[in-house]
Amino acid sequence: MNTQHKIEESLWDYIDGSISAEDKSFVEQLINTQEEWRKKYHELLDVHQLMSSSLELEEPSMRFSLNVMEEITKYQITPAAKTYINKKIIYGIGIFFVTMIIGLFVYGLGQINWADSGATTNLLSKYNVNKIDFSKFFNNTYTTVFMMVNVVMGLMLLDMYLGKKRKELQEKHA
Repeated sequence: MNTQHKIEESLWDYIDGSISAEDKSFVEQLINTQEEWRKKYHELLDVHQLMSSSLELEEPSMRFSLNVMEEITKYQITPAAKTYINKKIIYGIGIFFVTMIIGLFVYGLGQINWADSGATTNLLSKYNVNKIDFSKFFNNTYTTVFMMVNVVMGLMLLDMYLGKKRKELQEKHA
């Protein structure tokens, strides 16, 4: 297979005229003396003639780009995102997440033992962040219930929004 590939490569270079004069005479000698080279040369010469004579490339018409642009103008272009995104929904989602963060922060403040602060002037120096037990903070039933209620409220908000959109689409197409 490797010799076959070398024969074809040498013959294509010979047909294209991209080899040196001494290589050209060597290939001519091989074509005249060896049957395999002669058969392959005639096959490749036929392919070369077919490619150069009978294959014509189709070119688009002169008005091709104008025709394409005219077809595109027939279709409605999608409006900008700010025209079809309801800002109230975005604000509602933002308020939902801010409420969750504030709720967790207030709950965390509720876990601090304020009675130990006493009359010290520097309140922050007495409390070390490494001493806070976060297992009480996240393994509590109240935290779990709070998160579940927020998720249910978020899903209800999404359901109401999608229901409203569905009704609008049905009225629009009816």
